[in-house]
Amino acid sequence: MKALVRPMPLLWWLRSRAYVLFMVRELTSVLIAAYLVVFLIFLQRIAAGPSSYESFLRWLAQPAVLAFHLVALAAALYHSVTWLQLTPMTIVMRIRGRRVPAATIVAANFAVWGALSVLIVWLVVGT
Repeated sequence: MKALVRPMPLLWWLRSRAYVLFMVRELTSVLIAAYLVVFLIFLQRIAAGPSSYESFLRWLAQPAVLAFHLVALAAALYHSVTWLQLTPMTIVMRIRGRRVPAATIVAANFAVWGALSVLIVWLVVGT
């Protein structure tokens, strides 16, 4: 018996705005992976010594690399925001037998994200 394989056009996801946003969200992972490779190279250069580290810093200062960092930041923010907005679909919370509204879950996620971001900035920059 032969399995039914329905032909699927390459750009099937362009038919719907929801599919496009989903695919963009998934593609942000590729940018995050590329950024992690740059970070691993950074760690390797630190371990290699001061001259290697300084040459890597010069490479990081190039406009194309700075642009990549900005695009990677935008991708990470988009991915994070959309993930936090999806959590009410994956978590059903009940307090005293009543379901917590989705907007409350999303607001709590953003509040924790904001608080942690402020804490990290405070720890890095200082008082």
